[in-house]
Amino acid sequence: MSAPAATRHPPEKPPARRRRREVPTQLIDLIAPFRERLAAARRAGMRIGFVPTMGALHAGHARLVECARRECDFVVVSIFVNPLQFDRQADLERYPRALQDDVRRCTALGVDVVFAPAAGEMYPTPPSCVIEVGRVAAHLCGAHRPGHFRGVATVVLKLFHIVQPDRAYFGEKDAQQLAVVRHLVRDFNLPVHIQGVPTVREDDGLALSSRNGRLDAQERRLATSLYNALVEARRQIAEGATNPAAVRDAAAAVVPRDGRVRLEYLEIVDPEQLQPVERIDRRVLAAGALWVGSTRLIDNLLCDPK
Repeated sequence: MSAPAATRHPPEKPPARRRRREVPTQLIDLIAPFRERLAAARRAGMRIGFVPTMGALHAGHARLVECARRECDFVVVSIFVNPLQFDRQADLERYPRALQDDVRRCTALGVDVVFAPAAGEMYPTPPSCVIEVGRVAAHLCGAHRPGHFRGVATVVLKLFHIVQPDRAYFGEKDAQQLAVVRHLVRDFNLPVHIQGVPTVREDDGLALSSRNGRLDAQERRLATSLYNALVEARRQIAEGATNPAAVRDAAAAVVPRDGRVRLEYLEIVDPEQLQPVERIDRRVLAAGALWVGSTRLIDNLLCDPK
């Protein structure tokens, strides 16, 4: 009797990957129907990922959405230019807005819903309650933009209450904003995980920003000065420098002497509390802000001592 033929099994299939969406992203501009859509997603057992933005989306925002898509079942992007966080009316009016382009980009990225409320929907009347941010906002941008992080914390808390996400995604380019949000979640026991996402850069090191589109060709070349200064700070620290003032001076010297460029600040701080350090003997954050023409750019790099 001959032996039975060996049973042949089909090769194992690779794990299924999330299919690209084939329907447009839903655009909602009112809180009530937005909450209804989110409630339906929760009833279906979906994990909700949230990417809060002010629009004018670029590849840095796309990276946030991609992280959310990998980790969550239902992805929401908010687009809201928050008037509370602008200390100058001119900056609010000049902030780039491109809602239809943003929605098309979100569709391509697989976003489920874009929430794009008008200012009157978010603030029907001037808010009587706002969030005062403590020491974490005392330095860096907080020292130069009074009230900015009060506006950031207030709108983020409001959005978290509306969306009630499981996870929220913020870029590490704005390290102080990320720190403020983490403190907000901790202090108010909010049930949301905050995920920082590394900065996306151009080939020459310039951090992607919605404000980069304001730069003309000459300003664009000068804009890399901030990144170059931070790289110099990181180099000094890696080679053994321990005096923050000396590191700041060496880094600031990299910024060209050009009338179109003004270094607003360059500081060496603790990465968690964002307080200045007296001696560099552990990991620190080098952070700065640079004006190029009428455009303000920010950036930061983590630096490890020798």
